[in-house]
Amino acid sequence: VRVEDTDRARIVDGAVDLQKHSLEWLGLDWDEGLGKDGPFGPYVQSERLDYYNAAIESLIRTSDAYKCYCTEERLAKLREEQRKQKLSRLGYDGKCRGLSEKESTELEASADSNVIRFAMPTVGITEIEDLVRGRIEFDNALVDDFILLKADGFPTYHLASVVDDKHMQITHVLRGEEWVSSIPRHIQIYRALGWEPPIYAHLPTILAPDKSKLSKRHGATSVLEYREMGYLPDAMLNFLSLLGWSLDGETEIIPREDIVKHFDPSRINVAGAVFDIEKLDWMNGYYIRNMETQELGDILFRYWKEFQPKEFERLPSIEESRTVASLVRERLKTLNDAAPLVAFIFRDSIDYDKGQLIQNDMDVQGTISILDACAEALSNIEPYSADSIERVLRSVANNKNLKVGQLLGTVRVSTSGQKVSPPLFQSLEILGKERVSELLSNARSKLSSMSNN
Repeated sequence: VRVEDTDRARIVDGAVDLQKHSLEWLGLDWDEGLGKDGPFGPYVQSERLDYYNAAIESLIRTSDAYKCYCTEERLAKLREEQRKQKLSRLGYDGKCRGLSEKESTELEASADSNVIRFAMPTVGITEIEDLVRGRIEFDNALVDDFILLKADGFPTYHLASVVDDKHMQITHVLRGEEWVSSIPRHIQIYRALGWEPPIYAHLPTILAPDKSKLSKRHGATSVLEYREMGYLPDAMLNFLSLLGWSLDGETEIIPREDIVKHFDPSRINVAGAVFDIEKLDWMNGYYIRNMETQELGDILFRYWKEFQPKEFERLPSIEESRTVASLVRERLKTLNDAAPLVAFIFRDSIDYDKGQLIQNDMDVQGTISILDACAEALSNIEPYSADSIERVLRSVANNKNLKVGQLLGTVRVSTSGQKVSPPLFQSLEILGKERVSELLSNARSKLSSMSNN
């Protein structure tokens, strides 16, 4: 991992740490680079200026680069004229490329600053065999003399990436397709310096569902945003690996060790890959359902501790997190789905909704009668277990000539405040006999106050 920080105007505080934490969360470790010294350091480009300056000196010596003294005003005017004329070749016009020694000396003395440009060949083609796109050719005459070294003394990406890849012995460069247009620039720098270029693979753009380029308006764009939303790193890595690549055209769930073992750039599609959030949800749910309960509980505990769900009045302990994990595992698409389902267990009070407390074909007094019967029956259970709770409540429903669903619906809303909750009997076991009795009493009081009003 190396840090590309030569564009000083675009440096953002914390951006490097964000990228580092994103890689660490995904489990993408690196052998060398940021935080891990090795033989090819330093790994921050702003600390490698001597390498770039040496390359510049070599290119100037062979007339493959030259100083350009053109002002920003002249360049802006040039761009405007080119747009008006609708020229096929846009960019720098090479004004300073053929300066005489006298002209160069005069401009050196009078100009406020200069940049170093690459002397792009004006004839011939530049070609490569891309691992994804196959043979790609460029007409050199359509590529302008681009900047290698800016006026502030820092290199552009074009120079820095080539020099770093060479000195760090990079053999393969995999990057986004937006860099395809830079191929002739980079290949020509390699040739001018007498270096063998690496093998390139230009990857397809990730698209939104409407086939436009993925952006913030389509949702989260940072890897760590997905972490906060409750996605698992293994699921995220699996999903991302299938954006434009496949193992065999069929397999969807692929362990990371198999991705590493079988990844082959030749199986990457040229067409852009759609970021399908529904597929990510499905895949994340699969990984959650196939976890051991204790592991999921530990992950939920850490997740809740870090992100503090608003639904909780108190945070569950690690033991409680492990217990409720078994209740919700089959219902989760993301970790974020868990808190609303189990919040009633970690809440001191419940705001009851009259419409939910009273089931269809029932009234206030009938509901109060059910609550009294359930409270009495549950108070006598020994041992207090999910199986015993189920048996007793079904017996109450039978004695009251009620549909089981009506009775269980009343108990569910009374103890959770929700029409939908994790498995009821297991939830009541976790709440405990005393807490269930208290909640049933609270629900009864709520109904009594409604009746009196």
